[in-house]
Amino acid sequence: MRHEPAPAMRSWNVLNALARLTHMTPRLGSAASRRPTLADVAARAGVSVALVSIVMRDAPGASSATRERVRRAAEELGYRPDSRARLLRSARSRLIGVVFAVQHAFHGDLVGGLYTAADAADYELALSAVTPGRDERRAVTSLLQDRCEALILLGPHAPTSYLAELAARMPLVVVARPVRHRTVDVIRTDDIAGLGQAVDHLVALGHTRTAHIDGGRAPGAAERRRGYRGALQRHGLADAALILPGGLTEQDGATAARALLDTHPLPTAVTVFNDRSATGVLDVLRSAGIDVPGDMSVVGFDDSRLARLSHIALTTVAQDTQQLTSLSVARAAARLDGSAITERELVIPPHLIIRGTTAPPTR
Repeated sequence: MRHEPAPAMRSWNVLNALARLTHMTPRLGSAASRRPTLADVAARAGVSVALVSIVMRDAPGASSATRERVRRAAEELGYRPDSRARLLRSARSRLIGVVFAVQHAFHGDLVGGLYTAADAADYELALSAVTPGRDERRAVTSLLQDRCEALILLGPHAPTSYLAELAARMPLVVVARPVRHRTVDVIRTDDIAGLGQAVDHLVALGHTRTAHIDGGRAPGAAERRRGYRGALQRHGLADAALILPGGLTEQDGATAARALLDTHPLPTAVTVFNDRSATGVLDVLRSAGIDVPGDMSVVGFDDSRLARLSHIALTTVAQDTQQLTSLSVARAAARLDGSAITERELVIPPHLIIRGTTAPPTR
């Protein structure tokens, strides 16, 4: 019997395939890789290549009947103008490079939003992935070879000195990570406030014994730890703070959850660095017979696709994807246009989304 992959696994397969295809070059001479050309359209329509070019550019010089014939021929052949080639022929490429990590589910959501924002601003995107075997510097180098005019880096781990070097070469926008340098533009979520909202929600439900599974050295992890501690202090629960090492992946969350089960007394609620790690926590808790949310409430962070799956239904702190991505593209475009910028860093407020993994404590 053939088993279909789970929805979460399918989403990761798509993201990994996107990473593999980002800079894949089709083999020359392959029939499957050959795109219809202007010459093919001209032959089908019975006109010159120059006339086809006029029609495709919507320039004057062709009759209505000819335009209709050429467009019909292009439709039949599946011809689409090569926007990348058009950009390369122009004085500007209008190409923005984006570096994202395949291990971070939320980055997939951000990439989708960046495409929407770039289309609206008449820019193209070039993607370069960070994988376990491909670091950020290699991903950036690949984009620099593509004539990118600006770079958008999603949650980079690179040191500030390296980011400053890039910003000295071209407009650079860092998303989802604070960077203290006057030449680096930053668009990020208020991570401290986000964890504060998660803790406020749990305390309002009656939880006084909580834990936080952190993101290690991941961008935003330090701010989320501060948000957790600060919120407990506001509620007079600072002495009850418990922070466990975690990370970005389901495995990181699962490892932290096993350590959590060894604590006494067992917390009644846990906040987790991101949604992907939270799914690992949920798996271990449920396998150990811990009812969620009856015995323990769980809160994630990001509101990624994983959190919204019906069988997970994770309470989580949502980052405003539309704001993060539209402001990132707008900032890159403003730098390229030479517009005056008064705020180097823009901080976007998050909001809590309550689903099925939080409830009042029962013990």
